[in-house]
Amino acid sequence: MAHEQLWAPWRLGYIVGTDRPAEKPDEQLAWLDGADRSCFLCRAIADTADRENLVVARGGATMTILNRYPYNNGHLLVAPQRHVGRIGELTDAEHLELQRDVARFVAILEREMNAEGFNVGLNLGRVAGAGLPGHLHWHIVPRWNGDTNFMSSVDAVRVIPQALDELWQLLRAAIDEAPQK
Repeated sequence: MAHEQLWAPWRLGYIVGTDRPAEKPDEQLAWLDGADRSCFLCRAIADTADRENLVVARGGATMTILNRYPYNNGHLLVAPQRHVGRIGELTDAEHLELQRDVARFVAILEREMNAEGFNVGLNLGRVAGAGLPGHLHWHIVPRWNGDTNFMSSVDAVRVIPQALDELWQLLRAAIDEAPQK
């Protein structure tokens, strides 16, 4: 039986655990009150190196970041800047800004990537699938007709066709063209 090879050298960093930016010492970061220094979202909020940390936007109370291990091309996380793990702990202003950011990035992904649909969700608690249960974050996963192909169905493998830095550049350019309302 002949096998085809899928060449994906950019995935080696994920496999060996070296694909994260070098962490700056805590004293070089602008930690928010109540931040968890072991939380990757809190660390990205505290650091100003947005491109290195894959942060595509910051709001008054929110942050939008690329998922470093995406389910699909364009997978974003929208999170409050404050380290909070329960939905009832959000302020009304945080709720509103989070949902506006979700709507904003759905529109950007539709326009810039021709996404045909979306999975938008929030996993509350580890048993519900939250990989980071202490810091709420909404997933925005763009979808296209036929985006499950033989790789997914035969081998449980997803092919992500765009490098994260290229996606970061695309989204930042789109944000600059259509500033937040």
